Amino acid sequence: MRTMADNGMDFQIETDSLLGLSESGKLTPDSPRVLSILSSVLERSVQKNEKLLKKLKKKDTITIFHGSRAPTMSIGRYIDRILKYTCCGTPSLVVSYIYIERYLQKIDAYLTSLNVHRLLITSIMVAAKFTDAGCYNNSFYAKVGGVSTTEMNRMEIEFLFSLDFRLYVTADVFRAHRLQLEKEGLGENQTDLRAANKTRTKCLPQIAAYTCRAI
Repeated sequence: MRTMADNGMDFQIETDSLLGLSESGKLTPDSPRVLSILSSVLERSVQKNEKLLKKLKKKDTITIFHGSRAPTMSIGRYIDRILKYTCCGTPSLVVSYIYIERYLQKIDAYLTSLNVHRLLITSIMVAAKFTDAGCYNNSFYAKVGGVSTTEMNRMEIEFLFSLDFRLYVTADVFRAHRLQLEKEGLGENQTDLRAANKTRTKCLPQIAAYTCRAI
């Protein structure tokens, strides 16, 4: 892995073991732990932020990632769809989570049901390009995410410039966020996505149609 190559095999094994991975760094069919933890953390963050905004009677910063209404597909199912077709490594998922935090802090915005889907498909694509040896192009991710290629390109550019192209993630930062995800995921009654993950034994070239119409 590019950003953590100098930390040795022990760190990678530790990370993979925590997140339920095979030695290849990919999600195993019977280990949906990382997906359920990440989706649970994001869902709770969205709920908390929307309650806070409502309580404060405050309007969030509108960005290119905002839609007029929330998509009908849940966060968990959306992440599962992305992983099902792209087979991106789990390091990409953790890094994408870090990127989303950086982006929201930079523009002083909140994660809500109106922007979480677009931020997910964009951050996962950018993270996969930076951490994975092989990666699909923007049009592929656009089809998986239910947006147009033009939108995907615009969101990637906006995301990168907002981050000042700061894509490097140190091992310490990665480890801290990995532990944060583990801590926040403990004790949660998370949805079992085991059945859905059984299809992820290999990348699927035929993408089932989906339109994220709200975004």
